[in-house]
Amino acid sequence: MYRTHTCNELTAADEGKEVTLSGWVMSRRDHGGLIFVDLRDRYGITQIVTDPQAHAEAHKVLDGVRSEYVIKVTGTVRARPAGMANDKLATGAVELLCSSIEILNPAKTPPFELDTDVDVNEELRLKYRYLDMRTDRIKNNLVKRHKLIKFIRDFLSERDFLEVETPMLIKGTPEGSREYIVPSRLYPGTFYVLPQSPQQLKQLCMVGGLDRYFQIARCFRDEDQRGDRQPEFTQLDMEMSFVEQKDVMEINEALMMQLVKELCPDKKLLSDKAPVMSWQEAMDNYGSDKPDIRFDMKFVDGTEIFKKSEFKVFADAANKDGSVIKMMRVPGGAKFSRSEISKFEDVAKIYRAKGLAYVSMQEGELKSPILKFFSEAEIAAFKETTGIAEGDIVLFAADDFRTACESLGAVRLAVADQLGLRDPNLFAFCWVVDFPMFEVKIEDGSVSAAHHPFCDIKPEDVPLLDSDPMKVRANAYDFVLNGVEVAGGSIRIHKQELQAKIFDILKISKEDAQKRFGHMLEAFQFGAPPHGGIAWGLDRVIMIFCNEPNIREVIAFPKDQRAKDLMLGAPSELPTEQVAEANVKVIEMKK
Repeated sequence: MYRTHTCNELTAADEGKEVTLSGWVMSRRDHGGLIFVDLRDRYGITQIVTDPQAHAEAHKVLDGVRSEYVIKVTGTVRARPAGMANDKLATGAVELLCSSIEILNPAKTPPFELDTDVDVNEELRLKYRYLDMRTDRIKNNLVKRHKLIKFIRDFLSERDFLEVETPMLIKGTPEGSREYIVPSRLYPGTFYVLPQSPQQLKQLCMVGGLDRYFQIARCFRDEDQRGDRQPEFTQLDMEMSFVEQKDVMEINEALMMQLVKELCPDKKLLSDKAPVMSWQEAMDNYGSDKPDIRFDMKFVDGTEIFKKSEFKVFADAANKDGSVIKMMRVPGGAKFSRSEISKFEDVAKIYRAKGLAYVSMQEGELKSPILKFFSEAEIAAFKETTGIAEGDIVLFAADDFRTACESLGAVRLAVADQLGLRDPNLFAFCWVVDFPMFEVKIEDGSVSAAHHPFCDIKPEDVPLLDSDPMKVRANAYDFVLNGVEVAGGSIRIHKQELQAKIFDILKISKEDAQKRFGHMLEAFQFGAPPHGGIAWGLDRVIMIFCNEPNIREVIAFPKDQRAKDLMLGAPSELPTEQVAEANVKVIEMKK
């Protein structure tokens, strides 16, 4: 028997019992003949001690162990001496007086400390991820991940959802991100792809009459990496039949709110009910389609104020079709130094802004390099519209709608970080709805679906498909937490005529549509119910729940920022014979 208890179980009630524990040596201390070892397993820590007089052999073996040795210890539970209890440990009232010890496996000295809070190079941690898992940080993150997914499964199962596994080898239907391709050995020249999401398959489950589907789905995207992205990631995928937008939103909000209360009881909720805003409102007020509403600092519009301004930058924007002037009042922001304002301007320029104008109020007077261009009427209207007060600063963005909103939105977050307004212990949820159905690609000016071509549209916007499709709104919704999109979905198109019209606008020919989506179009001819769904970025949700800066910290075996597995050494070359058998030819690229 390797153990009778875990290293987190023993208490004063167990005093006098003979027990066996197994685990890793966390630390070893020699105190004048007495040797103390903190023994660690997944569950916790127990202090081990030897008496050289009573158990000389055990003492000798314990004297030889070192950090991360795997050992088995048998002994008697006893109370710690007066004043020596450790209130920080569940087992802190007792220790195990060791009578016998067996070294199950010695260990090399780890490449980094496992029991300290000292920052360790991430590449080193990823290379030795199996050691990193022994730390409380990664272990606790993975425990919380398990509890979150189990809660989701229980919650949805109790509400008549069926968990259905969809295939990992599917047909390539190029759209959105790059797909990972898998060559077929049996059918030379043909390929499977790994799914970016089970989008089409879950819709086909609705055609199949399954009514309520969910899946903890593995998804794959061959794209550039960021802190909240991985080549392979996990979604909570969900689809429901005979539902409207509010039905999908209500069940997902209920699930999320219960998850917070169950797994993050220390977090404060800004509201028990997530506010709903349109995409237009989110952009107008916050400069983002995933607004962080933990703090205020909403934008106001100054386009009409400056239409006749002598300040050319403002006048040009105010009189150009599709351009706007956005203003953001920062309470107390007049204290910002020139260098701090310059840093905010650098942030704005990342989002294509040409600059960042400002006006502050200090000692009862407005101050700014651009103030000399403002008329008395403009100053009066500016004051009334912004509500600027003593000690405030107002920041401006003047450009096309997207650039103005997104650049000032990024500045808003930078300002909030500077002022410490983004409390990690406050959870602020909101829904963003009514997204544009179509968008124009910057690269080539072509029209693409903002979400995907299967999104239904707002019923009142149907006439706009013929007259002004760029004004059509998708029947889509995103769930946002603290400025991060944690889930997104839509009501789907279930009628063939509307789907054909959407394909026409996207310049997808009938032949191409049949080639890419023929299985979907055919299925819809056999009675597709009205349906809609959503997908959660589970890694992102868990990242926020665990107060982590990136999703790598909540994934057992993540890739690094260059999409490499440093532990396994993947991707790697394969034997020539294996590559040839898969009907693949490797082309050597010129360096």
